[in-house]
Amino acid sequence: MKTAFITGANKGIGFETARQLLQQGYRVFLGSRDRKRGIEAVEKLISEGFSNAEFIQIDVTDTESVERARASLGEKTDILDVLINNSGINGIEFDGDKPLMHTATETDVTKFREVFEVNVFGVVNVTQAFLDLLKRSDEPRIVNVSSSQGSLTLHSDPDFIHYRHKGVVYQSSKAALNMYTLVLAYELRDLPFKVNAVSPGSTKTDFNHQLGQGSVEDAARRIIKYATIGSDGPTGKFFSEDMNPETGEIPW
Repeated sequence: MKTAFITGANKGIGFETARQLLQQGYRVFLGSRDRKRGIEAVEKLISEGFSNAEFIQIDVTDTESVERARASLGEKTDILDVLINNSGINGIEFDGDKPLMHTATETDVTKFREVFEVNVFGVVNVTQAFLDLLKRSDEPRIVNVSSSQGSLTLHSDPDFIHYRHKGVVYQSSKAALNMYTLVLAYELRDLPFKVNAVSPGSTKTDFNHQLGQGSVEDAARRIIKYATIGSDGPTGKFFSEDMNPETGEIPW
């Protein structure tokens, strides 16, 4: 039985991704910073008949917490086949349903640090900590959940549908995450790893005050596609089915 670990899996896209991987026969470890919510998420899945769901407490911004999570997972399995770095924040405040976008000229650097701690440094923390377990897999897969909002090429194009919607903090963090993904894939190119960045698309979740359009089911399916690709699949690529329905691949 293959194993998967998903950060930020107690709700939203992460939770649905766990559910769909369980449906495919995976043993899934749900990572959550909040113990109560993580346990409740696992209990919900077990009540649906998925006995191979387990909870791992983890705060991706806390190195000691990440190390404890790695030790805890190591007590349960010797091999990790799939790592999905799903934890993320946008740092945006809302005025009712209106997001107050961050600007490059006025947003305090502390907001950048807050978002980068989760979206970038957290991914580095987790990936490095769990890499040894992934290397024991015959077909290790890493999916970094990104966003088409992190594409420099698209945001340089005035014809891009989101060209006039530039939230500098979140978009910068995803651009940085994309570069980490690209370099990670390059460094692991001689091993059977597949490492990709995947945008689940605009999805209706708490992350965006339910302002997204897509479903968590579709978002999870897009992530799982690259978490379960075969040995002939791509690595070091950036995918967004919203932006490219034909092949999924979009420019960095």
